[in-house]
Amino acid sequence: MPADVVIGGKTLRLARRSDVAVALRVAAHFQRRIAEDDWRPYQSRKDAVRAWTRLGGIRLQVMEALSLLNES
Repeated sequence: MPADVVIGGKTLRLARRSDVAVALRVAAHFQRRIAEDDWRPYQSRKDAVRAWTRLGGIRLQVMEALSLLNES
């Protein structure tokens, strides 16, 4: 059963209700990294975003919602 969650003012359409908790956890993780400017073990924000983009799925949707992809 599909579910929606709002992150960064954008609505994400997720495949399952259980994905909502995952999306919120991923969003909190990315928001902490943004706030602390902490991109370890990567050299830069750009390197981190490039690596995370390859993972796809919910992470990719969350990065789009948080406008991380616009900067890479």
